[in-house]
Amino acid sequence: MSALVGPVGRWPDQFSLSSKSTTTPIQLEAILHYATSKITPQQTRKEIDESFKVLQSLGSCNFLVFGLGYDSLMWASLNPNGTTLFLEESPEWVKTVLKDAPFLHAKTVSYKTQRREAPQLLKTYKDEPDCRPDRAFVKGNRHCKLALDNLPNEVYDTEWDVIMIDAPRGFDPSHPGRMAAIFSAAVMARERKSPGNTHVFLHDVERTVESTFAKEFLCMKYKVGGVGKLWHFEIPPVGDNDSAAANTFCLSTV
Repeated sequence: MSALVGPVGRWPDQFSLSSKSTTTPIQLEAILHYATSKITPQQTRKEIDESFKVLQSLGSCNFLVFGLGYDSLMWASLNPNGTTLFLEESPEWVKTVLKDAPFLHAKTVSYKTQRREAPQLLKTYKDEPDCRPDRAFVKGNRHCKLALDNLPNEVYDTEWDVIMIDAPRGFDPSHPGRMAAIFSAAVMARERKSPGNTHVFLHDVERTVESTFAKEFLCMKYKVGGVGKLWHFEIPPVGDNDSAAANTFCLSTV
């Protein structure tokens, strides 16, 4: 954990703990894990800071993470009193991770897309009425290939304050790609009924699929931050009088 210490051994301001702070078991597990492991999280320190500031400002929150990896214990420990759920495509990897960290909450999910389909999906999604922004939904949406219709009910029954998209795999044409995760995150954010906006973080935006689908569905007008390979969006729910909702997810895709 030495990477979190300032240049003279002091904690940066955003990591300061009040005298009333109580360290939770999962935070202690994270300290022990990263202090004794040579494996570091996938994201850089600056990228992690972007998400950490939001998690800290929200306090306990509902945090949905697409992907289960070397940074999962860290994410869970940064939301110790909230709900953190990880969605992972590989059952074998879920078993591997949970063997060493059984207290993490992770579910296996399947995807019905391949990255090679991205251009065609982007070109034709509006041809399917259930994909269109005025009526798009996720749960049970079998007609829209971009909708993740078979997720655990817990995903649909929870309004997520923060969504991190760092999976599924997308570096090979045969991999699922993150098209459906981006689309579904956008739809869930737009359907939010609780007060406030939904924070969506998307990693690996240097890749064409991630950046293109983000511009189409998460909307650059809602981009509030970003560093390195990470973009941060703050997406408001769609009101009954939002005229743009009937035509496009974003007023502008540039």
